[in-house]
Amino acid sequence: MLRIGITGGIGSGKSIASRLFHALGVPTYDADSRARWLMENDAVLRQQLTAAFGPDTYDPAGRLNRPVLAGTVFQNPALLAQLNALVHPRVGIDFERWAAAQQHAGHPYVLKEAALLFEAGSYKQLDRIITVFAPVAVRQARLRRRDPHRSPADVEAIMAKQLGEEEKMRRADYVLTNDDALPLLPQVLALHAAFHRPPGA
Repeated sequence: MLRIGITGGIGSGKSIASRLFHALGVPTYDADSRARWLMENDAVLRQQLTAAFGPDTYDPAGRLNRPVLAGTVFQNPALLAQLNALVHPRVGIDFERWAAAQQHAGHPYVLKEAALLFEAGSYKQLDRIITVFAPVAVRQARLRRRDPHRSPADVEAIMAKQLGEEEKMRRADYVLTNDDALPLLPQVLALHAAFHRPPGA
């Protein structure tokens, strides 16, 4: 069974592409949502985060205090790197367990969706990588519609923390273009068919 990763910069349409694969019956692991779940529910990670960032990391009810944690780390690159260094390995372990689950037997491939696939090093767990590409102007326009609460500076700051599009495309095995001109679905269907073919076919 192949392990395929799918990534893309914010606003590229990575999640839309991932949902298309999922609609085709492909088991799909959403690393970003699982990371949020693990920060709430993984006992090891909870202990690590509390030790690193203090008792206010969780509220009295035991829920992750996201505003406090965000305010602590996102303007401090060293602390953000520390947070990622704690979270990403736990996500990696969680993905390994998920990928090994019996219900995925018989599928030619599974998909792991992650915004920071290269940045976190989790591409090393995978056999092939897809990146979803869209020009910066298209991504910015989408984000203005999707996240009107974000300022242009917020968007630029998020993009600056992600690997550049050219580098993602250089490292990826496949590129899906989602520029609002080239239809995305036929590209997904072509890859889906390719991943079902036997090696060398």
